[in-house]
Amino acid sequence: MTSTFFIRRPVFAWVLALGLLLGGFIALRALPIEQYPTIAPPSLNISVTYPGADASVLEANVTQVIEEELNGVDGYLYMDSTSRSNGTASIELVLQPGTDIDVAQMEVQNLLSRVEPRLPEEVRRQGIRVFQASSNFLLIISMLSESGDMSSLELGHYATTNVVNELRRVQGVGDIREFYTPYAMRIWFNPDRLASFGLAASDVLAAVRAQNSQAAGGALGDLPLSEGIEIHAPLETRGRLRTPEEFGEIILRAEPDGSVVRLQDVARVELGAQNYASRSELNDQPNAGLAVQLAPGANALETAEGVKQRMEELAEAFPADIDWMVPYDSTPFISSSIERVLLTLVQAIGLVVLVMLLFLQNWRTIVIPTIVIPIALVGTCLGLWLVGFSINLLSLFGMVLAIGTLVDDAIVVTENVKRLIDEEGMSPYEATVEAMGQVSAAIVGTTLALIAVFVPLAFFPGSSGGIYQQFAVTLSIAVAISTFLALTLTPALCATLLQPRKDNDEEESKGWSKRIFSPFNRFMERTTERYHGAVGYVLGHPLWFLLGFAALLVLVAFLYIRMPTAFLPQEDQGSVMTVVQAPPGSTIKSTTAAMDQVKAFFADNPAVEHTLAVYGFSFFGQGQAHGMAFVRLLPWEERDQRAPALVNEASRAFSQIREARVFALNPPSIPALGVAGGFTFKLEDRGNKGYEALLQARNQLLAAASQSEILESVRPEGADQAPKLQVDIDRIKARALGLSIAEVNASLSTAFGSAYVNDFNMDGEVLRVMLQAESEYRMTPEDVTSLEIPNAMGNNVPFGAFSTVEWTRGPIQLQRYNGYPAMTISGNAASGYTSGEAMDEMASLAEDLPQGFAFEWSGASYEEQQASGQVGLLLGLSMLVVLMVLAALYESWAMPIAVLGVVPLGALGAILFAMLRDMPADVYFNVGLVAIIGLSAKNAILIVEFAIEEEGRGKSVHDAIMGAVRMRFRPVLMTSLTFIFGMLPLVLSSGAGSASRAAVGTGVIGGMLAATLLGLFYIPLFYLSVRRWLSRRKPPSRQQDDDAQDAGNDAGKGEAENA
Repeated sequence: MTSTFFIRRPVFAWVLALGLLLGGFIALRALPIEQYPTIAPPSLNISVTYPGADASVLEANVTQVIEEELNGVDGYLYMDSTSRSNGTASIELVLQPGTDIDVAQMEVQNLLSRVEPRLPEEVRRQGIRVFQASSNFLLIISMLSESGDMSSLELGHYATTNVVNELRRVQGVGDIREFYTPYAMRIWFNPDRLASFGLAASDVLAAVRAQNSQAAGGALGDLPLSEGIEIHAPLETRGRLRTPEEFGEIILRAEPDGSVVRLQDVARVELGAQNYASRSELNDQPNAGLAVQLAPGANALETAEGVKQRMEELAEAFPADIDWMVPYDSTPFISSSIERVLLTLVQAIGLVVLVMLLFLQNWRTIVIPTIVIPIALVGTCLGLWLVGFSINLLSLFGMVLAIGTLVDDAIVVTENVKRLIDEEGMSPYEATVEAMGQVSAAIVGTTLALIAVFVPLAFFPGSSGGIYQQFAVTLSIAVAISTFLALTLTPALCATLLQPRKDNDEEESKGWSKRIFSPFNRFMERTTERYHGAVGYVLGHPLWFLLGFAALLVLVAFLYIRMPTAFLPQEDQGSVMTVVQAPPGSTIKSTTAAMDQVKAFFADNPAVEHTLAVYGFSFFGQGQAHGMAFVRLLPWEERDQRAPALVNEASRAFSQIREARVFALNPPSIPALGVAGGFTFKLEDRGNKGYEALLQARNQLLAAASQSEILESVRPEGADQAPKLQVDIDRIKARALGLSIAEVNASLSTAFGSAYVNDFNMDGEVLRVMLQAESEYRMTPEDVTSLEIPNAMGNNVPFGAFSTVEWTRGPIQLQRYNGYPAMTISGNAASGYTSGEAMDEMASLAEDLPQGFAFEWSGASYEEQQASGQVGLLLGLSMLVVLMVLAALYESWAMPIAVLGVVPLGALGAILFAMLRDMPADVYFNVGLVAIIGLSAKNAILIVEFAIEEEGRGKSVHDAIMGAVRMRFRPVLMTSLTFIFGMLPLVLSSGAGSASRAAVGTGVIGGMLAATLLGLFYIPLFYLSVRRWLSRRKPPSRQQDDDAQDAGNDAGKGEAENA
């Protein structure tokens, strides 16, 4: 089915185009909308609790045991674990991209069930939780008291009872992190009173567990029945206790004389907080914060909308004093970014139409390529739906990049038809048939070259591969559809819409359009003549210009090697995070003092809308010494200061805070690849040197990094060594005094830790019962030595009789990475430097570490490292694939050199433009560089194809190429300018996501400018050089194919006549 078929049957061409349009609109309604597709590696989180255990005990007895079992998980990529002195540990297991996360979760749970018997009993009682959730927060919901009368504890209880479980059921929610503490029945025992009755903490624990329980009572009249029984009724026993008063009546001891020791005699029972270290404030008001974590692969916009809609439904039943709001939300950035890209898309279409108007100067010739744009874009949506993609920033970027190329083929066809009508006097139908014969091969060749250049992108590994794949597939679909339309709808429209050439008198009387465009036409005529003469000069001195090309090749290689690298540009996402790390061992007072200064700084900044302060938690640690602030900025159009600039200003101000180390952070470019921007460096002890040596190595690196001008805000993640009270128990003495070692350990951990007893019910929720000594009995070392435990003879033995205490220092948080003891260092590139340069600097500083230490990268840094070493391979593969396509097209291995020789010129322009705008070679730049390979080749193919046709008509090589450049100068210039102007809105964009749009557009515009301006002279030279020195055999042309076909037909007729 050739183009002539559609010229004869334009309605059929319209039916195909409208079918594509209709299918695209249907697909558009079904396509999900999101910021990024699932490009981050899938991950699983394992959470365990060991009440009373410090970091070293937790690591040795729990974390390491689990890690050893998880090493064999299918699809393992890397594993990161943290053990804390508050008795909690977390393990993040990151898997290879493409791993089925649900299957992996089942495998992990099976492995954990196998290792569970080896874990301490208290850990098994608490349970091991395996869940899928990203480490960062999609949004944070605040429950507020409008009057201010309700405490954070009361608000948190209402949230736990009525909100949390409802939100966990929303589609796409992976987990809810509570920035408050739920209620618990707190039993504060008095050790002195307990000892006076000859009781131990374990006695209280056992009594509460025994008497706060629910037993199954059975039933009266159960089968088999005795004779005469006519009733069946269940037995109901007293269930769990509910109030502090009921708990106070628990009997600890009953004497034969009738005297009773009750819990209220030795302890104070109250409804208190499960954890007193965690709370949050919104603009200095108490609140209950609910941080929503996204499930892997979930749609952020749909999930956020679902959460907000559910909250609106729940709010209808809220008490009058309770309200809610969203002080931190990552989705406005997503929505605004997508809106901005769509606006860019519309602006690009408008500019492309204006360029076509300038060159084609006739509404009929403008309408034909313009019709192609919406059909191709909507048709691309159908293609995205068929391959399972979504509408996201990357696919939209791909569509914007495609805008300039969508009309190219239609312009080539329309311009050639119009030229034949005007110059040859053909009718529109004849001109269209002739034009399609001239340009069809070139159109197919350019399309194959463009698609071929993106094929290697689709197979690139890792997260960067996911980004490349979005561009590759979107552009390939768009280009394929535009080519299909250029071969079907465009010739049909040309044959029906265009008019035959009019007489000169009528042409002169046409009026305004002739007068408006005549200056431009005269300019183009003069430019064409000068260009033709300049090409003649270049072809007359080929060696000099080839030497100049060789110099340009050296310059391209030199500049590209010197280009700084990065993964993704830093964006203004409408929010800022601040981490507070008080000195190890500090109480909440130091954290609060530092946080007050943080809140005051942001309260005075006019760009800030809300500040949510969280105590007891940060992304880098938990406990009294840790805190975090989530800052929401005003919408982009309502503020002048950008988020990265605010981060820099805040970092300078926070460096003056003495109570704690405070760091302002920008959110990561891709949320699933970490919790903050910058690099993540994992220092590992592979030589088993010990914690002290690892700490010294880390401090050595931090000291060196602080002196580097390339790095800033370099900080350790987690907590340093803190004061610890070492309790040494003499087991022989303890046994000699009639004490059980288990009783000794239990008494100590219960008094100074917090023992989980069992549960009670309140307002439909199952809450915990916690046992601990009163605060005044656990404040000093003397409280440890004076703690009394009854022995087997009923005598009270003070702890100091069989133990000693001394102050030491030790870790309160231990990390492991891929099974090795590790410490994490985070930081940012200084102003004027890129993340790639920062990573190179850290790697250079790490070379001075003592033997036995190594490092790895994690999160976005890992992905950047994986991508950086494969860009050369990517470009090489793209060139190779295009070379093979062109070799097949021209039936020659030499002729593709004439086309691909222009690629380094495009690369030069891309590099120079990026350097002028101080932009690094990031993922978006590399996408543009690959696109330049195809776009540069496209212009070259248009000229080379016509030169081959001219040679086929019997012209010399020189005359053929001179004729081709004269005929193709205007359409090549027009297609190039349509692409460049189509990219202009990307380069000049502002607002949400502008950094990414600028990164995409800058390199492509620079590359296209250089490939056009230099390529117009070098393409003829390359063709002449190939034909003169590399391949003297004429490449196959349409004229030769027609002659061969005619000869075959004549031979067939002769044989028939002879027969």
